Amino acid sequence: MVSTSDTRIPVTAAVMAGGRSMRMGVDKTLLPVDGETLLARVVDAVSAVCAHTVVVTNRAEQIAEAGLPADTQVLIDEVSYQGPLGGLVTALKGAPDDWVLAVAADVPWLEPEVIRALWAARDGAQVVVTVTEKGIEPLLALYHRDCLPAARRVLESGRRRLVAMFPELNVVELPIESLLTADPGLRSLVNVNTPEDLADVRETEFEPAMPAVTSVVVRSGDRHEGRMPAERPITVYMNDIEVATMQATPDDLEELAAGFLVSEGLLEDREALRSIGADHKRGLVYVETDEAVPDELTFRRRYLTSGCGKGVTFSSVGHARSLAPVPPGFTVAAADLREWMRVMSEQAGKYRDTGGMQACALASGGEVRIVREDVGRHNAVDKVLGRAWLDRLPTDEAVLLSTGRVSYEMAVKAAKANVPVVVSKSAVTDLAAEIAGGLGIAVVGYARGGSMVVYTHSERVREDEGA
Repeated sequence: MVSTSDTRIPVTAAVMAGGRSMRMGVDKTLLPVDGETLLARVVDAVSAVCAHTVVVTNRAEQIAEAGLPADTQVLIDEVSYQGPLGGLVTALKGAPDDWVLAVAADVPWLEPEVIRALWAARDGAQVVVTVTEKGIEPLLALYHRDCLPAARRVLESGRRRLVAMFPELNVVELPIESLLTADPGLRSLVNVNTPEDLADVRETEFEPAMPAVTSVVVRSGDRHEGRMPAERPITVYMNDIEVATMQATPDDLEELAAGFLVSEGLLEDREALRSIGADHKRGLVYVETDEAVPDELTFRRRYLTSGCGKGVTFSSVGHARSLAPVPPGFTVAAADLREWMRVMSEQAGKYRDTGGMQACALASGGEVRIVREDVGRHNAVDKVLGRAWLDRLPTDEAVLLSTGRVSYEMAVKAAKANVPVVVSKSAVTDLAAEIAGGLGIAVVGYARGGSMVVYTHSERVREDEGA
């Protein structure tokens, strides 16, 4: 079951999962973005803030395909095909809390702080609604249970617009200033209504290719400065031989280089390392070691992008399958995995603030030891493993945590570092599971909202007591 954290607010989030989109031709809420459906993304976002979450729909048979946590409650519309107002009536009637957050199921960038801002503005209100220069946003709003009679009256009159009941209620509008404070880029208002919208969302998720500049968001005459994800070409030299150039966030470059070279098998002996130095201005990292650079790399170098599915590795799939398995024995409690994922997200400020970064962490000895961020998920893994290698931190009883999808290259990196458990907030590819299964690594995906999916070596993940 999903446990209610002290940081959650006593609100039932009602995710309005409509049916087929006229402009998409399909049920858009089931379309995938970074390995999970739009609906699952929204459920994940609201579950982090609200005490309870329900999905309101008139097509329950489709919800089974959405990849939601097993304990997600689904409410069937009291009266079918009455639009969001009908969904709100169903939610207000069935919610365990006095307040209901009505939210659309097609907002992939919903920011939890917007929900908290709505909650903070509720005094004296029956409705708290966001307002932009485009007007009221009734599907990003709080509704008190007292709204139920007014909502029913509007439905009975034949009207279906949520705002039609507002004249009968005490409505507090969350102004643009408060909304910008909670969500500087107003990303929470981005809907997926067309194939072009979906393409834009997927591109933003996978290819945040703009450099680090100060952006200015202008809304209704107000200015709010924010930061964009940083991405630069970083070239790694080993014993003055150029090994690779990668697109990465220009922080923690020594760790990035060490982790990359260790995961590629080029650095093995920690005692052989003489020095690592970085020229941050030019994006160059110089590694000096007594270990020799393989002859084939003297005349070959790689260019690695930060994009999804492009974390190129020198290792082939065949080579990955031939690696030594991680020894058995280490286990971890599911409750600890949930707590460590929470700590990682809490400490990953750029991941939260920019929306275009990935975070990775290493937990050992009962706590999260290292958290690093990068525009590329592979780079974030290298930074964490590089820091551990430089600090001589043992990883044979450690857990690698990530916000990004686990692909086979990440499973290989874990195997080479002898890490027995890998956990992701997102999806796990079939090849990653196959490789990890053969190498003795437990791979866990969709670790969010109090649930998770253990794909391989489930014996390493202990169930919670009393579960």
